[in-house]
Amino acid sequence: MKTIFSFIFIVGLNFSCFSQTKVAEHILSLDSLTDAPTATINDVAWIAGLWKGEAFGGVTEENWSAPSNGSMMAAFKVSAEGKVLFYELEIIRELEGSLILQLKHFNGDLKGWETKDETVDFPLVKITENTVYFDGMTFDKISENEMNVYVLMHAKDGTTSEMKFNYKK
Repeated sequence: MKTIFSFIFIVGLNFSCFSQTKVAEHILSLDSLTDAPTATINDVAWIAGLWKGEAFGGVTEENWSAPSNGSMMAAFKVSAEGKVLFYELEIIRELEGSLILQLKHFNGDLKGWETKDETVDFPLVKITENTVYFDGMTFDKISENEMNVYVLMHAKDGTTSEMKFNYKK
């Protein structure tokens, strides 16, 4: 199962210039970490809650805690045909006056994909009242009970595509 999903949520950072770049219809990339906007965890408090949707041929759940002590945490699960395909443990935390989303992947038996000290990092690129752009992942508030999450997917052949997760509370 790890091989099938190993390309998921892997985002490369580009440090060559000082701006943001549109890399897909709903996704931006931060070209320099020094360009990360000022933000606090309270700016993304609307993400909190239990969100459900469909992806990867199954049901997805993402459960975000309310902001506390400069961070939010989430558990993500995708299930299909009566079994868990994989999990993620996610956090959004304050870092140097901005925000970063970090995650780790796990198989259904909780065997990790990343090494012990490795995380997949998505620094904040831009934030508006209803949209939070992390480098490679965007949260877009549709209503109090609906949001879309867009993720830049990287395939083994080097191509990228945008994947949309529609969630409802």
